[in-house]
Amino acid sequence: MKKISLILFALFFACNSSQKTVAEQTDTASANVTIDPRVYAVTITEKELKEHLYIYASDDFQGRETGKPGQKKAAEYLKSNYEAMDIPAAKEDGNYFQEVPLEFPKLPIGSIMAGATEYELGTDFLTFTPIEGNFNEIIYAGYGIEDEGYSDYEGLDVSGKLILIKSGEPVNEDGTYLISGSSKKSVWSNKSDAAAARLKLARSKGVKGVLYYDPDNYGRYKRYYDYLKGSEKMKMEIKLEEYNAALVLLNETMIKDLFPAIKQERVSKIISQPISLNIKSNNEAVSSENIVAVIRGFEKPDEFIVISSHLDHIGVNNNCDINNGADDDGSGTVAMLEIAEAFKQAADSGNGPKRSIVFLHVTGEEKGLLGSKYYTDNDPVFPLSQTVANLNIDMIGRIDPKHERDGNYVYLIGSDKLSKELHELSEDINDKYSQLKLDYTYNDENDPNRFYYRSDHYNFAKNNIPIIFYFSGTHEDYHRPGDTPNKINYDALESRSRLIFYTAWEIANREDRVEVDITPSK
Repeated sequence: MKKISLILFALFFACNSSQKTVAEQTDTASANVTIDPRVYAVTITEKELKEHLYIYASDDFQGRETGKPGQKKAAEYLKSNYEAMDIPAAKEDGNYFQEVPLEFPKLPIGSIMAGATEYELGTDFLTFTPIEGNFNEIIYAGYGIEDEGYSDYEGLDVSGKLILIKSGEPVNEDGTYLISGSSKKSVWSNKSDAAAARLKLARSKGVKGVLYYDPDNYGRYKRYYDYLKGSEKMKMEIKLEEYNAALVLLNETMIKDLFPAIKQERVSKIISQPISLNIKSNNEAVSSENIVAVIRGFEKPDEFIVISSHLDHIGVNNNCDINNGADDDGSGTVAMLEIAEAFKQAADSGNGPKRSIVFLHVTGEEKGLLGSKYYTDNDPVFPLSQTVANLNIDMIGRIDPKHERDGNYVYLIGSDKLSKELHELSEDINDKYSQLKLDYTYNDENDPNRFYYRSDHYNFAKNNIPIIFYFSGTHEDYHRPGDTPNKINYDALESRSRLIFYTAWEIANREDRVEVDITPSK
């Protein structure tokens, strides 16, 4: 596609005795001749960035909302481009799509049968998680707490069982609290955290389900339940394959039927009451996918540099206006395609990277970084322990108000959070090849925007993988229909894309992987 410009650039370098032509570099690669990446960076052009973006951020893609037909079309577009460049899929089965199971959580549906009595969800009890099972008995485990010198679980076999516990904590005869040894309540009585702490403890002991009596807070849970019941949709989440033990909150009527002595009883016991829980998931499944391609390294193929951007956007608004997302994150997406082509031409010339380059287009960023979270936390295509760095690209196509007089800049975020070496490498590469102004405004820990936590690189960073987040700032069209391809500064997009390519080239081809030498701040 770009052979003419590549040859012309190679000829230019041939005129300089300190440089090598592509042919010379190919012939002497085994002799560790240094390859000048500018030979391949020139293939990243304004023209082709623009051609890609006018397609990718067109109305035909309907704003690329996660799971919608437009997002599916975007995924197919990326796949077809990697196929055309002959860059293989990362997955062993040859599929470019990494399925990301998502869902809109909804309140579960169902009831509980205890003996001959049926109890109604939302009226007699509350739960926010599905739970199904038949039990011949209920194990009463007092307050359901465990602390130094005290445990309600002592001597109890609760694995796979249904337990009943209550709020509060044990009190001495003199009125002091047993756990604290004073008049001060312990964390087990904390209004906000007590239920979650009990559930976490129960799960660690293999409990199947937790019936919980908390009369002081039942009304608060009921208000939240009713709020969710009236909501159209909750926040999209990664679908759970299995549900852990559910917390079921009982009202006064149900607890009086099951165990009327619960307020006075402190000793654990078996309640011989057959009970059937039939609470099913009512969640709405969403089908979506990441796109993952790879160029294998010739020397260290099992070390990986992941270049990422998100392929989704926010779709169509309530007025039926399409949010095209040319900058967010069409700009990052097309930059990746051009960077991939540059690396591919290098590889075809016999100058492929020493380490493998992974091109990861993630879905669900706009829904909470879900695609990258699934890749890092659920199903990394390549081991995170072998992932050297992540270069994440999100909105690099505009000039923000701060830089109106000089658009030769890019914001860098996170380069110094985990690796001083990566930060210094980044600075050196920019000085050598690009001379962009590297603006660290948003890298400040006290920056109120907290961009470090708001794009896909964060899921790599939290796994102790060094990252750089490339960004050109927000603008008046952010998450609005005005974010269109005609407003992109393609000259700036080209310069920033080339800088990312140069940085990835250096990380991929240096002798040692970048070192994690900074302990992240909490």
